[in-house]
Amino acid sequence: QVQLVESGGGLVQGGGSLKLSCVANGRTSSTNRMAWFRQAPGKEREFVAASSPDAILTHVADSVKARFTISRDRGKNRLYLQMYSLRPEDTAVYYCAADPRGFNTAAISTRDFEFWGQGTQVTVFS
Repeated sequence: QVQLVESGGGLVQGGGSLKLSCVANGRTSSTNRMAWFRQAPGKEREFVAASSPDAILTHVADSVKARFTISRDRGKNRLYLQMYSLRPEDTAVYYCAADPRGFNTAAISTRDFEFWGQGTQVTVFS
């Protein structure tokens, strides 16, 4: 099993920045691909960004590509999401996800990831 724990969420004014972190514990060999998703109230969980194990390959949703960056430290079993120029519509619970299968830019559904964290709340006010 893999346990994913997110941190770094909070309350931020529009235009501000936040950096989310996710640490993977347990069977980290099952964290080949890792990703961030988010879920706003009343909406479905949506893909934000994903990374290959070495972070050489990344895939970021078009909606946030200009403002969010995903990175990964395999040695520390950590995944990061740096968010800039935050907007109220970025308000959501952000989830870390992992899966033993290889990186694939087509893997943007929740079904493509086996393990999930509990989420961290990001609230952006104007």
